[in-house]
Amino acid sequence: MGGAQTIWNALTTIIQMEGRVTQQAQLLTAQQARIETLTERVIRLETQMEMLLIGAGAKSPSKRLR
Repeated sequence: MGGAQTIWNALTTIIQMEGRVTQQAQLLTAQQARIETLTERVIRLETQMEMLLIGAGAKSPSKRLR
């Protein structure tokens, strides 16, 4: 019966690990969505900043950074 208990413990461990992997995958998906949202916000802010600077007569920041 020791062998059956070892197999049962291994299966239980695998099931627990699968649950943790699923949870981590969900967290990763949520974090990726947050990163993409933040990236979109930064792009919008950069665009607004460039428009304001160009409107104020400054050179385009994208040309200065290169």
